[in-house]
Amino acid sequence: METGLDIVVPVYNERENFEALYTNLCTHVHTPWRALVVYDFPGDTTLEVARPIAEKDPRVVLVLNEGKKVLGAMKTGLSRAEAPAALVLMADDPVEIISQVDAMYARMNETGAAVVAASRYMPGGSHGKSFTFKAILSRTAGLSLYLLIGLPTHDATYATKLFRTSFLKKTPIESKRGFTYAIELTLKAYLTGEKI
Repeated sequence: METGLDIVVPVYNERENFEALYTNLCTHVHTPWRALVVYDFPGDTTLEVARPIAEKDPRVVLVLNEGKKVLGAMKTGLSRAEAPAALVLMADDPVEIISQVDAMYARMNETGAAVVAASRYMPGGSHGKSFTFKAILSRTAGLSLYLLIGLPTHDATYATKLFRTSFLKKTPIESKRGFTYAIELTLKAYLTGEKI
């Protein structure tokens, strides 16, 4: 079966979350997928759960992080994407997000978009259990970009985004910290006239 979607999952001791993530992918994502599980070190507890799954399911591929921390993991995973689309998904992303993956993939195919952005702030979205100062800054940044320059997403900072792989191959990630790659790639798509 040809893979339509490579799902990049950066992990760091996600033993408690990984099995639920895998079950949710199997249950809710019908687009042919492959999960690139990017880990930092051989003792990562995620591997205790992920390795037996990978041995039984060839769609789960374990990848050692070639960089450092979460940004390195995302860059490593995205650089390995071979399917037409690549999605970054956190191991603890809620089922509400995972259940939208097929719709995001369909939207990309319908519109030719370079980026399809999930949003925690639109109807049906969720910011988790608490609304912290960090969340307020994220919300403010996303809303400002939407209102001031017309960036067509309300949540530019959210890491969970679907990218057309051909766009990724021609767009280097220059960010140096954390989840800033998400806003960087979204802005680069916008500024080069790509559809979001």
